[in-house]
Order: sequence, then C-alpha cells, then structure tokens
Amino acid sequence: MLKTPAARELEPVTIDPMLRDRMLGLRGRGSRPRIILAESHDERVLRAAGALAEVGVQPILIGDGNEVRNRARQLGITDADPGWSVDDPARLAAGRTGERIRSSAERKRPELAEQWLTDPVFLAAAAVKEGLADAAVAGADRPTADVIRAGLSIVGLAPDSSLLSSSFLMRLRDGRYLGFGDCAVIPVPDDEQLSAIAIATARTFAAITDQHPSVAMLSFSTAGSAQHSDIDRVRLAIEHIRSRCPELEVDGELQFDAAIVESVAKSKCPESAVAGHANVLVFPNLAAGNIGYKIAERLGGAAAFGPLLQGLAAPINDLSRGASVSDIVNVGLITCLQALTPAADAQQRTTSTAHTFTTK
Repeated sequence: MLKTPAARELEPVTIDPMLRDRMLGLRGRGSRPRIILAESHDERVLRAAGALAEVGVQPILIGDGNEVRNRARQLGITDADPGWSVDDPARLAAGRTGERIRSSAERKRPELAEQWLTDPVFLAAAAVKEGLADAAVAGADRPTADVIRAGLSIVGLAPDSSLLSSSFLMRLRDGRYLGFGDCAVIPVPDDEQLSAIAIATARTFAAITDQHPSVAMLSFSTAGSAQHSDIDRVRLAIEHIRSRCPELEVDGELQFDAAIVESVAKSKCPESAVAGHANVLVFPNLAAGNIGYKIAERLGGAAAFGPLLQGLAAPINDLSRGASVSDIVNVGLITCLQALTPAADAQQRTTSTAHTFTTK
C-alpha cells in the first residue's frame, strides 16, 4: 500500500552531514557522478532519487519512462525537473549493456542469459561496466546474493583484488566515524583473506571519509594475552598486511576496548600506535562482525551504512530490504564517493599521514 503524502511528510529524509558536505565539495569542483538505481518501481527509490539530485548526483532509474513518471506523480513527486533520468531496460538490453551481459553469461551461466537481460540489477551492473554510469545501488527488494552475483558476473574483481568482501560505515552518536569489516560476505576468512579485508576496509574508509585509517585487528586477546589458533590467524594476517601495505597503520591482536578506549590501551598495550584510537575495526569472522555492527546500531545508537562491497572493478553497493529513503540516499552518496575517489587515491590515504553470500 502506498503511503499518503501526509504520512510521507512524517518521514523526512536525513542525509549524513559528512557525506553531504563531501559531495557538495566535489560538486563545487565540477564533479557530478551518475548513479544507477535499479529498482524504480519502489517508492523509496523514487524519493531517494530526488534527494540525491539535490546534493549534486545524477540519478538514473531503470524502467519504462512513462510508468516511472506516472508513479512519481501518484506519489506526489511532481517537480517539473526532478533531477533524474530514466533508461528503458529494453533499450539497455539491445545496446552495449546487453552485449556485456550476453558475453558474461556465455562464460559463466549461458542458460541464464535471457533472464539476466531483463533483470534490472544485472542491467545496472552492465551499465556501470560500459561507462554509462559511474556507480550503482540495488537490493531494496532483492537478497544480497543477487547484487553480489551481478557485480561479480558483470563487473568482476578489480585487477589488484582477489576477494570480494564488505564493510559498514558506522557513525557513532558522538559524531565519530568507524569502518567495520567484514560484516556481510566472508563467513570464516583465512589469514590471507583477513589481510585483504583489512586493506580493503581501510581504503573504503579513507575514500568515504577522507580520514587517515588506523586499523585494529580484533580478537579476544590483546598483544599475546591468550593463545589460540584463531589468534594465530589474526597474527598471520597482520604479517601479510605489513608485507603488502607496509605504511598502513595497523596493529593487533587487540580486544575491542583496547582498540578504541585510550585508558584501556595505555594499560594493556602502551606501545601500540593504533590502540585507543582505531577508526577501522576488522573482525575475525562474519559472526563477530555481523553481531558487532548490529549491537552498535541497536543498543549503541550508531547509524550503520552498508553493506558496502569491496574488491569490485567499479562501485556497486547493496541495500537492506528494510532500507529507508534516508538509507538509500546515504548509501548512494557513499557509492558515488567511491566512484570519485580512484583506487590509487584511496590507497595513498592509507599509506600517508593525511564466494559465499549472506542474506539481509
């Protein structure tokens, strides 16, 4: 059932101030990223498109133009220039995006080619791959697995990436931002995967916030206070990180309190350059990460943006099926910031002083 305009007025769109400022700053330098929103049939997505346009983004909706605009009018979205455009799925399927989908399907799942050609999530991924848009967001009414499958099948992994993982951007009640990884994709990462997750999460955090990442590898032990094979995996991961990205500020193993509370850090690991002020927290497995971000959100009052996919050749992000309009807008802005921050720039921020799927 569609909500009345009066009901919708009770749900104002709340845009994260840091994300708004970052995007408006980039817009002031002439950048206006194009983002594909796959689910134009969803009221939340239509409202989010208008909000994104207001802060310097060019939203592109996939759907029949007349149907989308009629639906917008029914919802009270009647601006003469809403700031977004519509791409017809049949037109996309008949062009370069369709060729991309057929080519990908022939290599991986030829029996699904025709299905993918009518799937807006796959069309969105192909449009990004072909340069028709800079980024894409999907998943408002689809499982995480569908979005990941489209990203991997059509866009593929980045040349320097061997793993698709995820992170969340968390805004705490005091205004601080933290990166949490991995909370949605890799159930039990080995030491190599854990190191890849840490580096990817640091780069994602830097790209979004423009802050220098300080990475804590979490465990139930701090600096050798306990011995266990799970702790050994974390220690090996740190060795890999220091070998691959030697200037990244990283330490562990650290318990959560030692990672973020300065007084605890001084007591447990006073020599650590990370302990007490970490802003990127890497969990040892998916259970810990998923539980951790939901505790921070539900009991700690943090805002959770994600899951943000890491490792793809182009930015495509997932939405919770329970996402609000504000959630869609904020994840859309994050995805655009990822598109506007080349991988090399994000990597520089991490080194200077400046597949298994889960459902939602």
